[in-house]
Amino acid sequence: MNVLVLNAGSSTLKFQLVRTDAERIAAHTDEKLARGQIERIGGAAIFTLDGRDGARSFGSAPLRDVRAAVEHLVTWLASTESGPVIGAVGDIEAVGHRVVHGGERFQRSVRVDDAVVRGISDMIELAPLHNPHHLKGIAAARDVLGNGVPNVVVFDTAFHQTIPERAYLYAIPYQLYRRHKVRRYGFHGTSHRYIAYRWRELTGVSRATTRIVTLHLGNGCSACAIDRGDSVDTSMGFTPLEGLVMGTRSGDLDPAVVEYLGGKEGLQPDGVDSLLNKQSGLLGISGLTNDMRDLLAEAKENNDRRAKLAIDIFCYRARKYIGSYLAALGGAQAVVFAGGIGENAPEIRSQICRGLEWAGIELDEAANATLVGGAEGRITTDASRLAVWVIPTDEELLIARDTFRVVTGVEGRF
Repeated sequence: MNVLVLNAGSSTLKFQLVRTDAERIAAHTDEKLARGQIERIGGAAIFTLDGRDGARSFGSAPLRDVRAAVEHLVTWLASTESGPVIGAVGDIEAVGHRVVHGGERFQRSVRVDDAVVRGISDMIELAPLHNPHHLKGIAAARDVLGNGVPNVVVFDTAFHQTIPERAYLYAIPYQLYRRHKVRRYGFHGTSHRYIAYRWRELTGVSRATTRIVTLHLGNGCSACAIDRGDSVDTSMGFTPLEGLVMGTRSGDLDPAVVEYLGGKEGLQPDGVDSLLNKQSGLLGISGLTNDMRDLLAEAKENNDRRAKLAIDIFCYRARKYIGSYLAALGGAQAVVFAGGIGENAPEIRSQICRGLEWAGIELDEAANATLVGGAEGRITTDASRLAVWVIPTDEELLIARDTFRVVTGVEGRF
């Protein structure tokens, strides 16, 4: 099955075209036929499109909205310019959509119908910056490809719906949860689910006996405690702001700071929200950048104090979460790194693990140094009681596989 995976943003459209089926899933031989993104939708849009042979196409086109972007994309996929990637537009057999928030209603991936669209719309107040754009992407795909092509939605929050009450409830008046659904939802669920699945595939450990801590470290960061294959706790909460230090997000913060900063800086609530989400984290501490690669270079080459401080705080917070989740799980078999930083920054992995020797981690620094750029494997010694792994995440692949499963009715928990 050829599955077009879409992630629609305010002015962007990211995509992958994946060929998958039951046999390919079992053998981990799914084919990635094309990928890319269209930016600056609404004007002279810029597109970057990578075909199956690795050839990259750049271009621009006047694309007024997401529908025009989807139409441009599917036309390109069937054009001679693309190779073509597919023989004709009709060769796209299903569409999978990433949706950030499914609330408590959506606990698994589902096929799109009018009731599902209404349900996603009902979640807009929980994800006002994301769900409206996802809905536009869904509407565009249905319009361009027609009702004969099924659409499936995969929710970032769905994997975390197995978290127990003691972990997802905040210690605020219970009626506020009942009235307004204020609770921990967690995000990056698609990534954490894929990482756990791939770790089981690599190690041969059954889902029923899996007990691991996963770290998705990129511009956005989150940790997840996984027991028997299910998420039982995660660092992001009611919004993606809570938890680890991130590129521009503060992570955990005393709530009283919000009112205090508003008064001191003369900021309205939306101003404080912008400060904590867009001006904090690595960027806020360093005063330089939210890019970990640049911070590592500044720390090494220029001995920049605040770059070092940003790195130290980032690693310290991650190490704290690993320790807390090892306690919550009663021990674990592995800690798994993923995400742009987790997959490509051996120095950060090493610093996070430093101080976790009490938990049985013995890092193999030589192995750690070699695992970058999409490589996967174990980075601890054979004697290490707690294994540490690097497994590149692949949310788009999981979305494609879920789309295939939902459309065909293939059973299985992954």
